Amino acid sequence: MRRRDLSRITIAGVALALLTGVAPAAASGPGHDRGDEGDRGKGHHRPAYKSVGYFTQWGVYGRDFQVKDLDTSGAAAKLTHINYAFGNVSAEGKCFTGNVPGQADAWADYARPLDAAGSVDGVADTDTQPLAGNFNQLRELKAKHPGLKVMISLGGWSWSTHFSDAVRTAASRKALVSSCIDLYIKGNLPKDGARGGDGAAAGLFDGIDVDWEWPGSAANEGTVFRPEDKKNFTALISEFRTQLDAHARSEAKAGKDAKGKDKGHGHGHHKPKPKHYDLSAYVPANPKAIDAGFDVKRLMKDFDFVNIQGYDYHVSSEKKTAQQSALYARNDFSVDRTVRDWVRRGAPKHKIVMGMPTYGQGWTGVSGGGTGMGQPATGPAPATWAAGYEDYKVLKKLAASGEYTVHRDVKNGHAWLFDGTTLWTYDDPQVLRTKAAYVRDKGLGGAMFWSLDGDTENGELITAVDRGLNRR
Repeated sequence: MRRRDLSRITIAGVALALLTGVAPAAASGPGHDRGDEGDRGKGHHRPAYKSVGYFTQWGVYGRDFQVKDLDTSGAAAKLTHINYAFGNVSAEGKCFTGNVPGQADAWADYARPLDAAGSVDGVADTDTQPLAGNFNQLRELKAKHPGLKVMISLGGWSWSTHFSDAVRTAASRKALVSSCIDLYIKGNLPKDGARGGDGAAAGLFDGIDVDWEWPGSAANEGTVFRPEDKKNFTALISEFRTQLDAHARSEAKAGKDAKGKDKGHGHGHHKPKPKHYDLSAYVPANPKAIDAGFDVKRLMKDFDFVNIQGYDYHVSSEKKTAQQSALYARNDFSVDRTVRDWVRRGAPKHKIVMGMPTYGQGWTGVSGGGTGMGQPATGPAPATWAAGYEDYKVLKKLAASGEYTVHRDVKNGHAWLFDGTTLWTYDDPQVLRTKAAYVRDKGLGGAMFWSLDGDTENGELITAVDRGLNRR
């Protein structure tokens, strides 16, 4: 493995079952649909829909998926937000980074030099610049695509371990939030040779995405959870909103622009309006997990939006094949049911962003014939990075190979591949166009993609959703 690869490939494997939350079991409970119109973002240069993509820290290694690829694929021009996955929280309850195998990768984040060919702006990194790596490339990407926001995503399946401990008191919540703002929003990075230092990443991150999986519910092995997580999570998000707003006001008062540069107030200029830092979260589909950890009405007052789980409804460790991301499903998890569960609990529709997968869940040893769906299987299907998990760009090639048959449930909005033995359930452009139409029809806030490195070189999935949402 390459330098700093280490156990992040394991995280990309085990955890990239990633966002299962509590393992889903079929259940009913349709909820009630209600129409929240909300702000559709009609202001000048403001997109009507959010298009949020997760960029994985470890994808620059095995997959060799670089920030520059977001530019060359055309994806960056179609995204409103890039969520950088992930930032970690220490046992001491603080946001941190460094070079700690399985815990942090400052090398990938801001120390790794990129040559001219690998850089968004076509200029090689020098040995003396304080910011290199993914962070510097994201900064260059923002410069090339004005209006594109970058958010730091905290936690994830593997790094939610210490959230519960870190948020038990008002003082500990305040300390955690302060540390995250200092590290990412103020950009005060630890020194790593010539890299890092105070303000090294200032102006890069436009907000914080909280991926605590899951408050109040059992999740990854070793992740602490408690009944009081629900009220503590609500208080944590309130603390994030309070401190982000306070920081924005202090910046405006000091006359700083988003990059920390003095804008000046001479010649009748007014002080700049405080920057709005976005605050979001990745949230579960399982109603039990929602009720155990999320005071929806209160949370949604502080969140700008939430990215709902729209995949991993069934995973390859289960004994039977099943859909992982259907738009509709009878007596089972589905995107529609998840949306309705969140709306029924008080989430405004325009703040709900639909999660869409750029990968598939797969089973092998499938018996019972037919289309393979709903049949017994012997285990997860062999795959490139982790058994049972394959990128869309690979599944597209399988679909074109002639060895697999593409099956569709048009009514319920999902697709799968089956060769008689191995089955992959996944979303292709046709499925995503249907989901984009659903987002429009229901007045939702937009689409989110896990993760950007699973798409094709020309950003086929993101393009399909972009055209569907914006009728291009």
